Amino acid sequence: MSKLARAARAETAEAVPFFEKCYRYEDPARVRATGFYSFFRVIESAQDPEVTLHGRRLVMLGSNNYLGLTNDPRVKEAAIDAIRKYGSGCAGSRFLNGTLDLHVRLENRLAEFMRQEAAVTFSTGFQVNLGAISCLVGKGDTVYLDKQDHACIIDGARLSFGDVRKFKHNDAADLRRQLRNDHESRGRLVVVDGVFSMEGDVAPLPEIVAVAREFAAGVMVDDAHGIGVMGPTGRGTAEHFGLERDVDLIMGTFSKSMASVGGFIAGNARVIEYIKHRARTLIFSAAPPPASAAAALATVDIMEREPERRQRLWDNTRYFLAGLRELGFDTGETRSPVVPIVVGEDLTALRMVKRLEEEGVFVNCVLSPATPPGRALIRTSLMATHARAHLDRALEGFEKVGREVGLLRAVEV
Repeated sequence: MSKLARAARAETAEAVPFFEKCYRYEDPARVRATGFYSFFRVIESAQDPEVTLHGRRLVMLGSNNYLGLTNDPRVKEAAIDAIRKYGSGCAGSRFLNGTLDLHVRLENRLAEFMRQEAAVTFSTGFQVNLGAISCLVGKGDTVYLDKQDHACIIDGARLSFGDVRKFKHNDAADLRRQLRNDHESRGRLVVVDGVFSMEGDVAPLPEIVAVAREFAAGVMVDDAHGIGVMGPTGRGTAEHFGLERDVDLIMGTFSKSMASVGGFIAGNARVIEYIKHRARTLIFSAAPPPASAAAALATVDIMEREPERRQRLWDNTRYFLAGLRELGFDTGETRSPVVPIVVGEDLTALRMVKRLEEEGVFVNCVLSPATPPGRALIRTSLMATHARAHLDRALEGFEKVGREVGLLRAVEV
């Protein structure tokens, strides 16, 4: 499109009242004006413990590649082999022409791995929650959400025809209060994150399950950040608490420990059959591409065969977390490889991300509404493949920048 054509198109859009809100939206411009804009950064390498940004090597502490499998040769070869056999896409939805034998093998393997009767895969993790919750929660039903549940859980509940209630974060007593006061519901579903993605704290599943059972409510756990990480064999938060038989549905994604893109939900075979035939995000979306499905399938075998990866991940997590706390940072209530640094002010967090990048450390900035107002965070996450040298380098950067912005006391001379 020529420069003249683009200008004409912009003038037309600006003249249509509907788009006025787009022209009034100036938040990104205001952040860019500070020089601290740190979103949509372009990475020029694989998601390894170090990444390339503008030709510089940075320690990557902003990736969900927990087990370090995204650049694993075995996973890449599985994806390449799938492309050679099946092509680059499925050219349709799972419901009609897009189901491959590869998808079926993956779903059977996931059901086996998760110790559930059945599983079904979706093209993204977001689509899992959007489709599953909205089709399960019908008119007369109520869905109960933790106030800090992921956006896709909230959106799935909004798209349903049921009522939506939110209980205080990780507060089973508040959940009980709401269930007790709700006399009108025909059916009830409680949906929580297993590991909360911003601050790394873990849902108190034993208490939540006990309360749900008092009121004959179903329980669904989004374990996007728990699978491959939590539990004696990496099967997630339900396994961590010994509740695999007590949780009705477990949702997971392929974009974290499983080194791909997509998602799944596992549970009772009749419930999964219902979701397969009712979830609009499955029926009306293209099937997960062969490479993504094959890569995810390869990681399941690796997760089972190489438990030492999970051990290294937890060793790195404990080491880095202890280092931050020793320096004096507030790391919240994390119980996982997601390690937040509570900053408070948005501008301070934005400044820290930029300065850490200059010091050779890649981290993420978390602002409201992903965190409560006034509780801006620096979000870091560990990998099994980080070496101690990476973590020491990152801690040095955090100490220097933390003192600059006033989160740590200045060194006495």
